[in-house]
Amino acid sequence: MFIEPFKVEIWMNEWETRCIHNLAETCVASITIAELLQLSGRNQNDLSELLPMKMTYGAIEGSTRLRQAISNLYDDQKVEDITITHGTIAANMLVHKAVVSRGDRVVSIVPTYQQHYSIPASIGADVQILPLRSEDGFLPDLDRLRELVTPGTRLIALTNPNNPTGALIDEAMLQEIVRIARSVGAYVLCDEVYRGTGQEGNGMSPSIADIYEKGISTASTSKAFSLAGLRVGWVAAPKEVTEQILIHRDFDTISVGMINDHFAAMALENHEKLLARSHRITRSNLALLDTWIANQPRVSWVKPRAGTTAMLKLDIPLSSREFCVELVQQTGVMLTPGDAFDMEGYVRIGFANDPDALREGLDILSEYLSDQFD
Repeated sequence: MFIEPFKVEIWMNEWETRCIHNLAETCVASITIAELLQLSGRNQNDLSELLPMKMTYGAIEGSTRLRQAISNLYDDQKVEDITITHGTIAANMLVHKAVVSRGDRVVSIVPTYQQHYSIPASIGADVQILPLRSEDGFLPDLDRLRELVTPGTRLIALTNPNNPTGALIDEAMLQEIVRIARSVGAYVLCDEVYRGTGQEGNGMSPSIADIYEKGISTASTSKAFSLAGLRVGWVAAPKEVTEQILIHRDFDTISVGMINDHFAAMALENHEKLLARSHRITRSNLALLDTWIANQPRVSWVKPRAGTTAMLKLDIPLSSREFCVELVQQTGVMLTPGDAFDMEGYVRIGFANDPDALREGLDILSEYLSDQFD
């Protein structure tokens, strides 16, 4: 089976361990196990809970404790609707393999995480792309979506909050997308790994799994919950999709580790505290980034409403990749080139890391832009 190289992951693998100032990071600043215990009202003595744990495969679909904690993140999802996976990346892969067959029409809203068009293309699906435009605030053109969603369309795939732009589709627009999908009986897969990072209120945007009978939500502990190292994700899906996912999963990861499951359950049982921490970081950092951009004559953007990343449009005489390679080699500052998302002329910046690290990186970036292009 041929599949296109995963452009953003190749870039991250090449540079993230070699840079000094990582402004390409997408996770809210990661926490330690000690910090997780503290946020959960525990201490290191509670690690003794792990000592009698037998290192079996555990519950193949994920522990009931963890799936219950995840179901509490939704309005209308039950424990049996949840399947635990090896991160969101496995969740997305399993959904595409479970739902999509050769010849099926799949409409993918881009820019997005590359899985959502490269995987169905590798299966032999008829993949149709709906580009997002800055003049629309990087929100989908619903008239164009109606044109692409023809009878027999199997799946509409999107990310919400959007990766990489931070655009947020509100409930009214999600309901319109649902109406379009329902008119042809299509599933809607919404990669919601950044759900919980909204810039207003409790940060929790509506989930497609709650508002559509054929809605499929994927997410994980990685981004909003600062625990990428656990490699725990999940799918919330209708029964017929869950059954197919479990069949494919038997050929894939079988189960996640019991220790990972344990700590993920602990985290999500205390999700309000973790999200409150994430909001403090992302909201103050976005304000910092907003102020920085206002003073950069060669940088413009559509300000994100959620997520941990933004796309910066650069007015420079270099390609995005040339700029990012030269920047990291000369200064140690790492961004992600827009060509990894088919958005030439842009770079992706992460704003969810340590505030001092973001500030220092932006100062270096300001100096570099001024020295090289003014």
